[in-house]
Amino acid sequence: MRNAGAMLSHDSSSDARSLDEAILSVLRRAGGKTLSAPEIAHAIVPDGDWHDLLVPIRRTAISLAQCGRLVIYRKGKVVDPADFRGVYRLGLPRQD
Repeated sequence: MRNAGAMLSHDSSSDARSLDEAILSVLRRAGGKTLSAPEIAHAIVPDGDWHDLLVPIRRTAISLAQCGRLVIYRKGKVVDPADFRGVYRLGLPRQD
């Protein structure tokens, strides 16, 4: 996944699954910490232009949050994935 442009050049379900897994993998490596979309994008494409991933990450995060696979935070609080604005962070659901 070094080339974000190639990943986004065609809108197939396998590309969406790849981004799903990439986001979840980065969050698993974060060890329970929350990460911003730019932090995740940079982790996915460390040596390239990761800025093109910001909108797809947001879309994918919403989908994953609606399925319960990740949590979206704003100002430290869990938000409704269908209704949030501004700066946000992503994290894995807690296993308490």
